[in-house]
Amino acid sequence: MHTIVYLSLGSNLGDRAANLNVAIERLGGLGEVVAASSFYETEPVEFTAQPWFLNCAIKVDTEKTAEGLMTGILEIERRMGRRRIEKKGPRTIDIDILLFGNAIVEAEGLTIPHPAMHQRRFVLEPLAEIAPEVRHPVLKRTVRELRDALPPGQAVRKDNKN
Repeated sequence: MHTIVYLSLGSNLGDRAANLNVAIERLGGLGEVVAASSFYETEPVEFTAQPWFLNCAIKVDTEKTAEGLMTGILEIERRMGRRRIEKKGPRTIDIDILLFGNAIVEAEGLTIPHPAMHQRRFVLEPLAEIAPEVRHPVLKRTVRELRDALPPGQAVRKDNKN
């Protein structure tokens, strides 16, 4: 069975754009990458004493289960040098499952929809570029509505170099 999945990607170590491009290419092994947003330079949130991120969102058509997709994502992160040393700390690559069709998943190590996506401009800005009318299965609001409801702050600007 095919499922449309939306992922958020971020990098703030090394060649950030190259890291995102390599991750997108490797994610093609988990399904068909149907769409990708522009890259956005974003201010770190929560743990702010680190370099700015480059973020994007992608749409993937996959036949994997949510758990199978997560396993594949963790392997891509590991192979790309992701080290989980400091929570919310700097990373070569970070890949989060935002939405998995209309599924609501509560499992150990996996919550879908992503529990903080509606609070993060660095997630919603790129996602709104490729999926503005997609509806959050719990909050029942579109990605555009969620983005537009965010308070001011969280600097996010389109990166015109990539």
